[in-house]
Amino acid sequence: MASSLAGKFVWYELTTPDAPAARRFYGEVLGWTSRDSGMTGIDYSLMSAAGTDIAGVMAQQEGMPAAWLGYICADDIDAAFAKAIAAGATPILPVSPIPGVGRFAILIDPAGAPFGLLEHAAEFPKPTVPDHGIPGNIWWRELHSADRAKAFDFYSGQFGWRQVDSMPMGPEEIYQVFGDEMPRGGLFTDRDAPTPYWLFYAWVADVDATQDKIVKAGGKVLYGPSEVPGGAWIVQAQDPQGVAFAVVGDRAKK
Repeated sequence: MASSLAGKFVWYELTTPDAPAARRFYGEVLGWTSRDSGMTGIDYSLMSAAGTDIAGVMAQQEGMPAAWLGYICADDIDAAFAKAIAAGATPILPVSPIPGVGRFAILIDPAGAPFGLLEHAAEFPKPTVPDHGIPGNIWWRELHSADRAKAFDFYSGQFGWRQVDSMPMGPEEIYQVFGDEMPRGGLFTDRDAPTPYWLFYAWVADVDATQDKIVKAGGKVLYGPSEVPGGAWIVQAQDPQGVAFAVVGDRAKK
């Protein structure tokens, strides 16, 4: 029987050229606290919000891009990995163990965006997928794709995602919202993206205050604040190492 987490994003991982600086930045901007993971031979920290582990931050190694990566839960990672490759995904890292956690793999979807698979070990405490409005948690996921239709066909076939809404983006493109019992994210054809990628949004209580924190901590605001359907506001930004991230939440100043 599939778990309630199968097909959902359950972990996020930042690969960065300056891990200590990234930990400080996201701590100042999102209120995350960090602790060493205890993994030998690698600088990998666990970032938490309100006592819940949200993401990992690891030092960039040769051949790794500096970027955020999201992991989708799989009950049977061997089957999920094989199914993804059969559907046109490109394997980057084969199924590999994470001692005490489970197993993971990294692929590129048929439209060019990297994503991860994660299968938790039976003894590992199962994480939760936070609902809307919990500060510091990743709440929205947005795929900037080379081909929205191709990408959605792939992910819906792999993980059972369904379209729950769509909004026009100009005369030719739509923003397609996907989800299950609730909206989980969106995807669109982004012809301005240098390469396809997933952008992850952390929920914040005050978008304006967070924007100020981003600038003060050495980051760069790229877009926003901008209101989105439903009344929330977004800011898209880069951290001091040039990695894209975003926040979504309420706006105190109108």
